[in-house]
Amino acid sequence: YQAQLRYAALNDSLTGLGNRHRLMEDLKSELESATFFRPLVLLLLDLDGFKTYNDTFGHPAGDALLSRLGGNLQDAVKELGTAYRMGGDEFCVVAHTAPEGVNELVAQATIALSEQGEGFAISASAGSVLIPQESVDVSGALRIADRRMYLHKSRRRTSASRQTKDVLLRVLYERSPELERHLMTVARLAEAVARELHLGPEDVERLVQAAELHDVGKVAIPESMLNKPGPLSEEEWSFMKRHTLIGENILGAAPSLSSAGRLVRSSHERFDGGGYPDSLAGADIPLLARIIFVCDAFEAMTADRPYRKAKTTEQAVEDLRQNAGTQFDPAVVEAFCTVLLREPS
Repeated sequence: YQAQLRYAALNDSLTGLGNRHRLMEDLKSELESATFFRPLVLLLLDLDGFKTYNDTFGHPAGDALLSRLGGNLQDAVKELGTAYRMGGDEFCVVAHTAPEGVNELVAQATIALSEQGEGFAISASAGSVLIPQESVDVSGALRIADRRMYLHKSRRRTSASRQTKDVLLRVLYERSPELERHLMTVARLAEAVARELHLGPEDVERLVQAAELHDVGKVAIPESMLNKPGPLSEEEWSFMKRHTLIGENILGAAPSLSSAGRLVRSSHERFDGGGYPDSLAGADIPLLARIIFVCDAFEAMTADRPYRKAKTTEQAVEDLRQNAGTQFDPAVVEAFCTVLLREPS
């Protein structure tokens, strides 16, 4: 009975692999035999695409996938070491190998944790550390491997989102060439406002991405409506307002752009709750969407349209200030005006 309890305490019930407690025990004992010529390799791996798989196919299918991949991982590394499941969709490998064999180990492990099928693709991001070359204690080794794993994941995510974004923008520009200048200007202004508000680098990156794509839903709007030389009819305006929802749907099809899609959806919400599509108000509107709204309005006011002449910068700023608190977030307007004084458009 005690043996059964110990097994349950040290092994993951879903995959049968060792758990975090087993990993820590094994690392402490393995440290003694690690040398510079045959180091101990600690490899952390995190699945990419698992959340989408779980949401799409359900938790039972997700559990079956984790169990399957865990078995694949142990089979792939059993000649050199041991596989563990840290929890969730994060795995680990501890192995003895020569330094030149690390890349091969990483390749084998990531292949083992990859699977593709109709409507899904699972891969893995990895981070490794050599003991004792790069760390002589367990906690330090885990920190290094974890940092490298998330750096790898961030680079892959950025690359995927950039490629997808570029394709979408090219389609949009081919259809409406005038949008290129508009979107680039809005993105540049939004980035400056975000920095004025002291937002973190991740928020700035998300904001710029969403600002560049905030009009992507207009690919579904008829050209006759987009280029109409006069005000839209009530029916046309009702259809036009759907572009934020269409944009969210388009971006939601790419996991790397789904966060931008949620911001696009809210990019025409008014601070007083009179916007669309959800009639959100105040702090219920994501801050990044409030920034896009101000920058988009300013750029639209200062550009010529088929049915009206552009306003001057001074007139547009006055318009923003007059509508602060009703149409626009007052704090965002003030930050925008500060940016504009420092960096004239």
